[in-house]
Amino acid sequence: MAEDVFKALADPTRRRILDELVERDGQTLFEICTRLMVKHGLGLSRQAVSQHLAVLEAAGLVLSRRQGRYKFHDLNTEPLEHIVTRWLRPGPPESTP
Repeated sequence: MAEDVFKALADPTRRRILDELVERDGQTLFEICTRLMVKHGLGLSRQAVSQHLAVLEAAGLVLSRRQGRYKFHDLNTEPLEHIVTRWLRPGPPESTP
C-alpha cells in the first residue's frame, strides 16, 4: 500500500491535483482541469487528468463518488497518516518486504 502512495506522490501533476483538493474538496474532473490550467498553467486534457486521478484513487489518496450524472473527487488523507505515524510514533516494527 505504501508503495502505491509513494508512486502517486512522485509525480508533480498529481501533487498539484492533491493541492487543489486540499484547497477545495469535492471537485469534478472539469473543475480540477480548469483549476490546473488557471492556477498552474497546465493545459492537460481531461483524459490525462483522469489518468492521474486513477493513480491517486488506486493509492487511496482520492475517493470518488457519483451524484446524479456528476463524479466528485474527495481527498483521503488516511494513507498519508498511516505512513507518517509509522515513523513519528514508532510502535512494534512492521514487517516490510
